[in-house]
Amino acid sequence: MPKIVDHEQRREELTRIVWGIISRDGIEGATVRKVAEAAGVSVGGLRHYFDNQRGLLSFAAQAVARSVTKRITGHLDADLPGMRRAQLILEELLPLDDDRRVEADVWLACLVRSQVDESLAEMRDASWSGERHICRLAIASCHGLPLPDRMGQEFADTGLEGQAMRLHLFVDGLTLQTATFPRNFTPRAIRRIVHDELRLIEAQPPSQPG
Repeated sequence: MPKIVDHEQRREELTRIVWGIISRDGIEGATVRKVAEAAGVSVGGLRHYFDNQRGLLSFAAQAVARSVTKRITGHLDADLPGMRRAQLILEELLPLDDDRRVEADVWLACLVRSQVDESLAEMRDASWSGERHICRLAIASCHGLPLPDRMGQEFADTGLEGQAMRLHLFVDGLTLQTATFPRNFTPRAIRRIVHDELRLIEAQPPSQPG
């Protein structure tokens, strides 16, 4: 009988292998051959998932997006106080443990590569839109407002939209700092930084219609 392959399980295994190689060896060191060797399969055996380095990087970035989205969706579906929800969804973007550290390494590497590789341009644009949406969710949670229900949905209140923009810049900077200089930041310190920023946002009420 032909061997039955669980593609979802196989995809998960390959995701871990690809992330590990990119995190350890960088973008240039991540090759289809290295992945095949680590997975114990032939290069041809990976063609169902990717067959060149561009496909490999796209596979890695898409896996990060799926993983982060799944965790954030779990927080949105849970019955949580607004400030707690905001804290948790922002933490999913930060290198607070081994898994999220690898995700941050992969994501940052792919973003840098996208500046010279147009095959990753769609991923780059989706990354910006997705993170801005997450920041709007956090802002709405801080103020006890209805959550935006679709990507790209801006706040009618320009003050809230400005807060989302500044939070986006804050999270990007914090991600870069904590991923690049991990010895300078403990998980507890990172969480405290996020908490303090959200408290500042909470203290700034939405604009009142004039």
